[in-house]
Amino acid sequence: MTQNKFVKQFTPEETEAVAKLKAILPDVLKAAFKSEGEPEPYALYGIALDKDSDDERLDVLLVKYLRARDLDLEAASKMLSNNIAWRREFKADTILEEHFDDSVFGEVGYILKTDKDKRPVCYNFYGNLDQEKVFGDKERFIRWRVQLMEKGVQLIDFTEVDSMVQVHDYKGASMFGRTTNAKAATKEIIKLMQDNYPEFLSTKFFVNVPWWGSKIFNFVRPWLPEATVKKFVVCSNQELVETLSEKIPIENLPAVYTGNTARDLTMENSEDPKPTEADEPDTTAATHEDEAPKISAEEGEIKPVEDAGTGVVATSAGDADISKIKAEGSERAATAT
Repeated sequence: MTQNKFVKQFTPEETEAVAKLKAILPDVLKAAFKSEGEPEPYALYGIALDKDSDDERLDVLLVKYLRARDLDLEAASKMLSNNIAWRREFKADTILEEHFDDSVFGEVGYILKTDKDKRPVCYNFYGNLDQEKVFGDKERFIRWRVQLMEKGVQLIDFTEVDSMVQVHDYKGASMFGRTTNAKAATKEIIKLMQDNYPEFLSTKFFVNVPWWGSKIFNFVRPWLPEATVKKFVVCSNQELVETLSEKIPIENLPAVYTGNTARDLTMENSEDPKPTEADEPDTTAATHEDEAPKISAEEGEIKPVEDAGTGVVATSAGDADISKIKAEGSERAATAT
């Protein structure tokens, strides 16, 4: 009898699809390893990808790929095999052993405690960044961001917890003057998270959102599926702590929201001035579909995070999120007939 609470929540269609994907895991592994013979054993997040396994955590893991591809077995199996191949090439399975300078990335993002349902919470800060310091070495930034995502996933047991919470803070974020490396890193990390971390988002809080971010979101909001929007919580500055603490115990919130720190709670001195005709804002990732990836929203997420993304990291303008929302809205606007 099923004991895993997430498996109990599967629809009949999901149960059938998981069984089919599980049965072809040897073929998935062969494709990932580009092997003709018997595939070597492989464990993803400590869960053996074994077609004969009775570990229900495997079902919870597999259904993520299926949901990310609308229960399309072929597409889901390809996504999984590509993910395994990428992990081997990128060395994602050992990335937790790597060291990154906390003086560079410590205030860019971190995992801190859990929400009221024991989900890990990842905080991402997009304002007042030294872009050369953070993005100067693009590959280093990307590896750091993958490690941050992996740290969050390590706290997911696929039994009591199957997803994570993201808090995206735009205090001090600017829509002007992103560096070339910042743009390239943002574009690459968005795709990487979309391809390799499906259905890991429970809730995404947007806090200290500047006026231009709110306008973009409000513009595309009518074209987003309701299930997607339900995962988004835009906090007003006046009720920031109250809104966060509805889901996250107040004692689990970082000091930036509950006390006086270098990143204080108000937006008094951090909002961008509204641009004049003389300004040349860098809104590439937020407004140009040829540079923002086309993303479909499925099963309540903008694919996937998804966000990480994910919780996907953005540049100082937070465009990993804004570009995703904009691309999705534009895509649906073009096809809604």
